[in-house]
Amino acid sequence: MPDGGAKGRTVRNGARADEVADEGRLVAGRYRLLEQIGRGGMGTVWRAEDELLGRHVALKKLHVSPHLADDERDTLYERTRREARSAARITHPNVVVVHDVVDDGGLPCIVMEYVPSRTLGEVLKQDGPLPPQEAARIGRGMIAALRAAHAAGVLHRDVKPGNVLLGADGRVVLTDFGIAVASGTSTLTKTGELVGSVDYVAPERVRGGKPGPASDLWALGATLYQAVEGRPPFRKDTAIETAYAIAVDPLVPPRGAGPLALLIEQLLTKDPQTRPPAETVELRLRAPAEAQFAQPPGPVSRNAEGRAMATAPTAASPDRDGPDVPDGPGRASEHPRKSPHARPHTPPRRRVAVRAAVVAVVAVAAAAATVLMLRPESGSQTTPSQGGQVEKPSGTSAGPVSPTAKPSPVPDGYHLVREREVGLSFPVPDGWTRKELPDSTIVYIDPTELASLRVNVLDFASTSPLQHWKDDEAKSLREGKLPGYKQRRMQTTSYRGQPAAIWEFTFQGRAREFQAIDLGFGRPGEKEYAIYLSAPSADWAAFRPVFDHVGDGLHIESEQTG
Repeated sequence: MPDGGAKGRTVRNGARADEVADEGRLVAGRYRLLEQIGRGGMGTVWRAEDELLGRHVALKKLHVSPHLADDERDTLYERTRREARSAARITHPNVVVVHDVVDDGGLPCIVMEYVPSRTLGEVLKQDGPLPPQEAARIGRGMIAALRAAHAAGVLHRDVKPGNVLLGADGRVVLTDFGIAVASGTSTLTKTGELVGSVDYVAPERVRGGKPGPASDLWALGATLYQAVEGRPPFRKDTAIETAYAIAVDPLVPPRGAGPLALLIEQLLTKDPQTRPPAETVELRLRAPAEAQFAQPPGPVSRNAEGRAMATAPTAASPDRDGPDVPDGPGRASEHPRKSPHARPHTPPRRRVAVRAAVVAVVAVAAAAATVLMLRPESGSQTTPSQGGQVEKPSGTSAGPVSPTAKPSPVPDGYHLVREREVGLSFPVPDGWTRKELPDSTIVYIDPTELASLRVNVLDFASTSPLQHWKDDEAKSLREGKLPGYKQRRMQTTSYRGQPAAIWEFTFQGRAREFQAIDLGFGRPGEKEYAIYLSAPSADWAAFRPVFDHVGDGLHIESEQTG
């Protein structure tokens, strides 16, 4: 639990007289209250001494309004007990340890380990945004805690800066499982009731959907966004406006995320099915957390909906099992035309549907006279190959870099390749080989020859990147180059501040189904680029991180024309 600051100051501002009077009192015949170290709407946290074992602990006392109805009071009591049970199910150094649950005058109190610390919320409020490397270090501790919680069948549901303790010893601790849900337990929320701090409530929860592990990952993304920007990604003047923005508004690109930009964008996608899994998130936080490196060249772009960047399919992979690579998506156009800037948007029908869903959730809550527990985050704390030049990665200093600076450090198991003819460099998995197709397109093939990667220059011969993918889709289908084709998604997005479009689909190879993802991006009047990956659908989860690493590490070394 936090200590209220590096000096262990007592929190007295705003404390009630009865709370101040509690100082020195013995709770449950064992825990001596020494000083308040945190206070919020749900309770007060004290640093206390366990007189039986002679150690300091953090003791959380519940705040209960005398005006609460009996059933509401019972719910608060049960939430406190559930917090203790949920946290007790998890044994992990990044999760706060619960020692005991005791009764104090009829009120349940949670006794936890005492962590000399400040919360991430306090650090951001007092010191301002963090550099990407430090945000990644904190994020790595958080995702480790969430993986442990999810493995134990516990959803946190209130991941936010105020619930992340930054220990004086560098430890990162996730705390406050007060509204967590454990598998096999009943819900304590009413129909239409939203629990958690509104800035970190995932879109599916705002729309009335059932939360899952991906909802906690969205909240992690929102927390990382705030860590590098100093503000939550969708905050508006009111909780309802914020909830609506979370459900429908595109993500405003963070300016200080550096190499974390793409990961944050993917975590903040509206669709929980397209967020990266926790193990991938932990892997991708490793390099920023353990190394100093420069930010990627140029402004960092985000997806219109905070989605993962991908590029429109460039036809099937050239592997032995797939059809010949068509001149479809992701390939250079025969008749290039410069396209106007594509403005990310949400289709009108979808906006209407989402608006109705959000309004419905709020209306049900109001009709049921429930309390929307949409607590704004505040400073208070309530809880504790061949061809292409291969290069070895080298360390770089943090901060802005020129267009010729090196990209993020190459992940373990990858090497950097430089395609000088197109002015691009990017990481490629070790063991993948470079091949040149008859039309001079360069692809990298994995050892099984079933997965392929392509990064190339193209021109969008349409009014926008999205329209280009639509045209390529129609052309590929018309020419029969994508047998068994099924579109998974096709949408406008952005990449490093540039208009972009993403296309993800499946198609039938000679012996198995393949999945592909393709991202096209570029500014009007300038060169435009595409990143494409295809692999067997059965192995997609294993190959998908390749696309993410290329997106993170792509470096455009020079402008090309023609």
